[in-house]
Amino acid sequence: MNIAMRAFFGVLIVLGIIGPPAILTWGWVRWVKRPKPKTAPAISSLIGFVFATASALLALATTVYAALIHGFAFYDPTLMKIYGWGFMLSLGGIVLGVAGIWRPGSLRWHAPVSGVCMTAFWLIMVSTE
Repeated sequence: MNIAMRAFFGVLIVLGIIGPPAILTWGWVRWVKRPKPKTAPAISSLIGFVFATASALLALATTVYAALIHGFAFYDPTLMKIYGWGFMLSLGGIVLGVAGIWRPGSLRWHAPVSGVCMTAFWLIMVSTE
């Protein structure tokens, strides 16, 4: 494997594994502490951030469920649907987050970044299947 591929996978792992808990925690703390403008871009950022958070919660719930049932079978149809839902929620977070970056707000950059981090997470999970 050449150095460019190693760098790509290194960035993907940082974005997908380390990024989501950090950016989601930071974003929710920031949202609670800062004023909440009631503009369309701020609301779009909030909804995008909620989508990214839902994607992360789906990942967490899937992990707990897999531990309870002693893992999923290879290419389990339920797991494939979960991957699809998680990926779509993270893409929704990106789209709505990008729609909200045009005006200042407490989640202006957190929404699209958390969506990208969760998309990287789901790409890692699908690639391990």
